[in-house]
Amino acid sequence: MLVLFTANSLTYLNDLPAVVAGLGAASKLPDVEYRLLAPGGWSIEDHWTIGDAPQVLASGRWDAVVLQQGPSALPESQVNLRTWAMRAADDARKHGARPALYQVWPERYRFAVFPDVLASYRNAARASRSELFPAGDAWRAAWRRDPKLQLYGSDGFHPSRLGTYLAALAIYAGLVKASPIGLPRVVPMPNGRYSVPAARARLLQQAAAEALRRR
Repeated sequence: MLVLFTANSLTYLNDLPAVVAGLGAASKLPDVEYRLLAPGGWSIEDHWTIGDAPQVLASGRWDAVVLQQGPSALPESQVNLRTWAMRAADDARKHGARPALYQVWPERYRFAVFPDVLASYRNAARASRSELFPAGDAWRAAWRRDPKLQLYGSDGFHPSRLGTYLAALAIYAGLVKASPIGLPRVVPMPNGRYSVPAARARLLQQAAAEALRRR
């Protein structure tokens, strides 16, 4: 499966696409190959207006396009996400690719807007007829199981390694239409491997499964 990620640092940090690919490589499920476009702070609009996402999309035989921008909780940001998700999703389908939105989360200091972020991505997925990879919902499901889980990184916005693993579970399971339960907790990476303790991995897999069921 060939996947194009159009994203920003929330995807770039910890090399999320490589973790997604590693889940496939370490399992008996389909492999994932990818290309990542992720300038810091970019939105879907940026990728489609000042970036080269349309040209990259047109130049390959992509199976899926994963779209991600910032939290997009404010009313005007929600409109922007819906508008450009619709534009990008139409482009993806025109070139034979499945469009999907990678749902993220707010900064820790804006934790109160978490529901707005989740709804923004859910509404944009519905409006654009895209799949939803509910990483943000999975984070909340994980915290319901263990409120002390460190899913945020040190800056209170970008994901920790656990947060990235959980997002990768939601994305990979969504891409291959499989359950995240039982996916590998140790995955190969370009420069070593990505490892999550067994008990934590089981909890995160359960959280990802709950979020995918509730889409």
